[in-house]
Amino acid sequence: MFDLWRKRRVVRGKGVGLTLIDLMVVVCVIGVVAAIAIPLHANAQARARIEKAQSDMQMLASAVRMYVAHMGTLPLALTVLTSVAVNGQNQRAGPFMESVPAPPPGGTPMWGAYGYTSSTVGTFSITATGDGTTIVVP
Repeated sequence: MFDLWRKRRVVRGKGVGLTLIDLMVVVCVIGVVAAIAIPLHANAQARARIEKAQSDMQMLASAVRMYVAHMGTLPLALTVLTSVAVNGQNQRAGPFMESVPAPPPGGTPMWGAYGYTSSTVGTFSITATGDGTTIVVP
């Protein structure tokens, strides 16, 4: 019973610090985590640029459709969407967009300006190329 009340001896200097092997294991674990995380981060940036381009192109396609609904014909260029348009009935509308958006910065290869083509049949397409991807919006 008196053993419960005795003070335990504290041994100093043994089992308190980290060994060299402990430190090497920690450094290796940090290295593995960094090797996994860095490529994932770079991939996320490329996906974000592709999503921005897709969003911009959908917005451009919507503006072209509004222009067609007002004017009855396709615009000759995307820059036409940034000004006021007057149709054959002398009705004014627009601008359909404040400005033509700039493509996403960066990428390998870099993103070029948004391309626009129209046909006499009444169809159009908007294209963008960058980050090894080509996007086409009908």
